Amino acid sequence: MNGWRVAGLLMVFIVVLAALGAPLAAPYGPNELHLYDVLREPGATFWLGTDGLGRDVFSRLLYGARTSLSVGLVAVGLATGLGILVGVASGMGPKWLDGLLMRFTDVMLCFPTIFLILAVIAFLSPSLMNVMIVIGATGWMGIARLVRAEVMTLRGRGFVDAARLAGTGWNRMAWRHILPNALPPVITSMSLGLAGAILTEAGLSYLGLGVQPPTASWGAMLTEGKAVIEAAWWLITFPGLAIIMAVLGFTLVAEGGKRA
Repeated sequence: MNGWRVAGLLMVFIVVLAALGAPLAAPYGPNELHLYDVLREPGATFWLGTDGLGRDVFSRLLYGARTSLSVGLVAVGLATGLGILVGVASGMGPKWLDGLLMRFTDVMLCFPTIFLILAVIAFLSPSLMNVMIVIGATGWMGIARLVRAEVMTLRGRGFVDAARLAGTGWNRMAWRHILPNALPPVITSMSLGLAGAILTEAGLSYLGLGVQPPTASWGAMLTEGKAVIEAAWWLITFPGLAIIMAVLGFTLVAEGGKRA
């Protein structure tokens, strides 16, 4: 295991630990108001300071990790499921189905993903669930092409021929013999997808099209802090560092997987 992957795993571990341990580690509730401590600088009472409503930044940062990971896991899970279905159907199906599915995939890839997400979110109205669904529904194309390529390669292997001669049906062959061997690169792609989903959610929340107040979100925290950045530098700095660490961590894990 190379050093970059270890560093990535450490960063991911910190983010996951923050998300899981938020209810225990947060000294205050994410929306608990301290009206006499508005915009308090980082110190002994409020470790990372408070925001314009007197809410503890450290507590909201921990709960924001839960939001980001929830969006990432659900969106990537949806995208992976769709990608695997399309990829296996394309790689194992007849030529006309392969051509149809790949042309549809190419058409989807022609549109900038962020524009598709913005258009759908604007139509559906911003919410946590809508953000998860839209990011997942617009992120399956790369996985589909990856799975199809792996399936097409594995179809000619000896163990597949042996299973076919033994009378194994195409469906069973695809899901029991071919797909498990096609998953390693998909898992690497999922790690990159998690980084992209977290970054997309932060961007949408920053624009006001993602997670809505008062739910703690790193992107929303950046939006709240930009108006008072000169007086309260910590409102931008700490959420920004959290986003960088999460995205960099998953990216390094993915890159380490590629080199393994």
